[in-house]
Amino acid sequence: MIEREIKLEFASAEAALTAIQRAGGLVRTARRLQRDAIFDTADGRMGSTDQVIRLRDDGGHARLTVKGPVDGGAMKVREEHESAVDDGGVVAAAFAALGLHIVFRYEKYRTEFTLAKATMALDETPIGVFVEVEGEEAAVMAATHALGRTDADFVRESYRSLFLSRGGPRAADMAFPRA
Repeated sequence: MIEREIKLEFASAEAALTAIQRAGGLVRTARRLQRDAIFDTADGRMGSTDQVIRLRDDGGHARLTVKGPVDGGAMKVREEHESAVDDGGVVAAAFAALGLHIVFRYEKYRTEFTLAKATMALDETPIGVFVEVEGEEAAVMAATHALGRTDADFVRESYRSLFLSRGGPRAADMAFPRA
């Protein structure tokens, strides 16, 4: 499948939610904590070719995602394959046996919405609030405009790139403070 997505940054979760509600977005999946782990080889082969292997804990449900390199253009466009897995721990152990190890972990509180033919995800992260918009190009543009934004507001960077560019240490994970 081809994934086409962009991120839009908002000043707060409240501002993002207001924009989504004004646009007519309907809740698809309630707010929950997602914990993602990105895997790579010791020599960084996946990252150097802009490919991603991600294992996600989505409120106790595990999902495996493999993403190909990003194509050029204003939107982030890449091949993506995703599947639910029964036991994320078993998948992580299999990856370790194959020489893959976790290179980055990140957390976010995510609420998903639909708007016409687009999917929107309100992501509250330790580095800011973003709305990811995904769908066909026309649907992404329509949702972007409905949110009061334009393609000049597109953020194409991954959460890891954003974390590092905002001063996150290379060896650290993007996680919420623990009490």
